[in-house]
Amino acid sequence: MRSRYTAYVHDNFAYLHKTWHPQTCPEDLAAPPENEPRTHWLGLTIKRHTVIDDNQAEVEFVARYKIGGRAQRLHEISRFTRLEGRWLYVNGQLFD
Repeated sequence: MRSRYTAYVHDNFAYLHKTWHPQTCPEDLAAPPENEPRTHWLGLTIKRHTVIDDNQAEVEFVARYKIGGRAQRLHEISRFTRLEGRWLYVNGQLFD
């Protein structure tokens, strides 16, 4: 989870694509156009990590960021699965 957050901070969309399950990875995963406001990531807090079994886990986190000068927060439970020895992001449940 921390490595994926870092990839978002550095706009490393190649890493995000590599760590996203191929069945759920969006095709248009890329930086926004230059004329759109950039996301400025402020911090990540891991609230919990739950191992479901040898090949499935969940991570609940809160990521704080600013976009267009407005502070926001992303609260999610992310689901990961191990595929061919690598942990991949599958999907997440967002909270308000």
